[in-house]
Amino acid sequence: MFLTVRLRTALLWTAAVCALALAALLWRSAVLPTMGSAEQGRAVYVLDAGHGGEDGGALSADGAKESEINLAITLRLDALLRLLGADTVLTRTEDVSIYSDGAETLRQKKASDLKNRVALVNETSNGVLVSIHQNSLPSSPRVRGAQVFFGGTEGSEALARSVQSALNECVNAADKSEKRIGPTIYLMKHVNRPAILVECGFLPNADEAALLRQPPHQRRLAVAIAAGLLNTEE
Repeated sequence: MFLTVRLRTALLWTAAVCALALAALLWRSAVLPTMGSAEQGRAVYVLDAGHGGEDGGALSADGAKESEINLAITLRLDALLRLLGADTVLTRTEDVSIYSDGAETLRQKKASDLKNRVALVNETSNGVLVSIHQNSLPSSPRVRGAQVFFGGTEGSEALARSVQSALNECVNAADKSEKRIGPTIYLMKHVNRPAILVECGFLPNADEAALLRQPPHQRRLAVAIAAGLLNTEE
């Protein structure tokens, strides 16, 4: 009973801290961010749950698939952003790959899937890519923490720094540095909109992998990412 009370208190405390962080990060933002001039309109967040279907991505030590965790966090982020009045588009809403007809091998399906995600982002007016993933570093199973990567398009770095700052306040205990994704990453190389990729945690870390599957932690991640997105300077 005592442990249950302590756990409940800890969860409530964490939720309160994240709520305060969200309020502080949004305090200066009276309106949603715009992409350039007012005539161009406000941002449309293209929320991309990485992997899916036959491409499960990385696996945790107990076999949890990255694709399923990515989708759970993305759906929570989508609900929160829409609640706050933001415009969103999702690359997928189920555990599926979005490859085109004609792709047969797994390699062909992965290539087609990525091309379709890039096309969706580039065809979205005022689109801003927010790709949700999980990190994997099996050689260092103690490494943990959420990291934000960004591409070379205008606005990407500022967006990444804002989201990283919010994640540091809500979920991070260790690594708090921003990272730039190199041109070998297909999404960042071919998307011509502002783009970030959020690695929400490290699946080889058993403790963090367990957290990433829990709804309260997924909500904390969604709150932090939403705060970072909406606090970006115009």
